[in-house]
Amino acid sequence: MNRSARAFWLRSPGHGELRDLTLAAPAEGEVLVRALYSGVSRGTETLVFGGGVPHSQHAVMRAPFQEGDFPGPVKYGYLSVGTVEEGPAELIGRTVFCLYPHQSRYVVPVNAVTVVPERVPASRAVLAGTVETAVNALWDATPLIGDRIAVVGGGMVGCSVAALLARFPGVRLQLVDADPARAKTAEALGVDFATPADALGDCDLVVHASASEAGLTRALQLLAPEGTVVELSWYGDRRVALPLGEAFHSRRLTLRSSQVGTVSPAARPGRDYADRMALALDLLADPALDALITGESAFEQLPEVMPKLAAGEIPALCHRIRYAETGLT
Repeated sequence: MNRSARAFWLRSPGHGELRDLTLAAPAEGEVLVRALYSGVSRGTETLVFGGGVPHSQHAVMRAPFQEGDFPGPVKYGYLSVGTVEEGPAELIGRTVFCLYPHQSRYVVPVNAVTVVPERVPASRAVLAGTVETAVNALWDATPLIGDRIAVVGGGMVGCSVAALLARFPGVRLQLVDADPARAKTAEALGVDFATPADALGDCDLVVHASASEAGLTRALQLLAPEGTVVELSWYGDRRVALPLGEAFHSRRLTLRSSQVGTVSPAARPGRDYADRMALALDLLADPALDALITGESAFEQLPEVMPKLAAGEIPALCHRIRYAETGLT
């Protein structure tokens, strides 16, 4: 059995490289996975790539199978889809999702992988980690039928939230972004689009995911009295100033955070991380979500591609990485 592998490491902020390794045979209760695809989460991963994780958040920001420490050398990532090559008989040959960094093969505990439903292509399943974030955000946000909702920030997370909200009956929904090009993505997801200046106000709920001070300020401005902003952005080591004077108190607005590291307490009792991931993968049966994958590169190109993603030279929501032995869709 071939247990050679290559992994992408951030050697130092702004500089990545591929490293060769040989894996040990999986022990009882483990699986050997051959990667088919992985995804670059442009927001978080490019912030890590640039060395922007503040020291106070080093422990909080660790990925499940991260090696090394911030700012580097570190092996980081969490959107991997592959085929089980060794392990329990019932998993051999199955396509699975794992919160693993960019690596061609890896060994993990059986409970770290989730089987991808047959109706979900492996190439789309790389979105599972981000759709899981959107699921948790909507559990936190508790939208209601008939709500007036805006999603501010048309990145990977914001578009995932908008795609799920588009299924809610009776809502007035807009995806709001400063980049007019995001209108095509919104159209593909079946969602109305607006620039910040043209966005509809009097919202009962605004989900903010632009990771910008201007976006969060606009999100607060779009609220109706008693409205709520659910904040999904992570700002790393940047400080954010907000207009919490003026009418913030008189209009009784709410600003609350949502973070995928904890299952939302609003979820049904007994729901755990595995349930949330299984739900996210099931939701990926919708082909409209292919609109969130905006580019693809070979794994061998990742050291050259990552700096371009971080600099914005390659515009991306989710940039998919293809491994040499893929041959699947």
